[in-house]
Amino acid sequence: MKIGVLGLGLIGGSIFKSLNALNYDVTGISSSQGGKYDSIYSDRNKLSGCDLVFVCSPMNKVLDDLRNVEQYLSEDTVVSDVSSLKEFVCNEKYKYNFVPSHPMAGTEFSGFENSFDGLFNGAKWVVTPVDGIIPEILKKIITDLGAKMVVTTPKEHDEAAALVSHMPLVLAQALFMTADDNELAKKLASSGFRDMTRLALSSEEMACDMVKMNSENIQKSLLKLYSNIGNLIKENYPETIHKIKENRNKMYKDGINIYPTV
Repeated sequence: MKIGVLGLGLIGGSIFKSLNALNYDVTGISSSQGGKYDSIYSDRNKLSGCDLVFVCSPMNKVLDDLRNVEQYLSEDTVVSDVSSLKEFVCNEKYKYNFVPSHPMAGTEFSGFENSFDGLFNGAKWVVTPVDGIIPEILKKIITDLGAKMVVTTPKEHDEAAALVSHMPLVLAQALFMTADDNELAKKLASSGFRDMTRLALSSEEMACDMVKMNSENIQKSLLKLYSNIGNLIKENYPETIHKIKENRNKMYKDGINIYPTV
């Protein structure tokens, strides 16, 4: 089994390093990385003969890269992108076996230097198969990387991603911006504020892509949030927050990935 990884940022680099640690035959494609790995190349022709290819390009480049790799791959090759939005990649047709996916993992850092083996342990890995079929090779790799597969539609994925990933990113940025001009507040800020604003450190390119390409779902999520804030204050606050604590504990009853998605 030969696996290719195009794009070695945080996600692509972590896939590459994790598969190397599992002794897979893995080829990395990057114009800027190399070093201690002999299996990282700049020539995309090295993807020829791969059984599975992960395309880990930034969202603003992924469509071009999905088209570009067609010339190197057979129609039987399984190709999966890892974009945090799925509808826009599913609107295209490709010459290979395309199975969109999104590993719900990451940190506030970016780049190959911050990627590591083990990023996906315990993480959810969303798959939105175009024809409803998920190849066994993709299932196996997701499992071997330590992730748990979740199957849904592209539309449902993008709506849910806005609620639990994209809106929190915008909120972290807005929260920090709100306190940034109050010097005393910043001196008093401790772990709670630090943790609440962690996502504000996320990749600027990724954040811009998210807001630009999923703005409608993010706006709907924000309206729902504003409504819930109003309801939270109006109604029985002690009873409501007790229920929130119960539901959150149930949500993470199996534990939480210590490297939450961005």
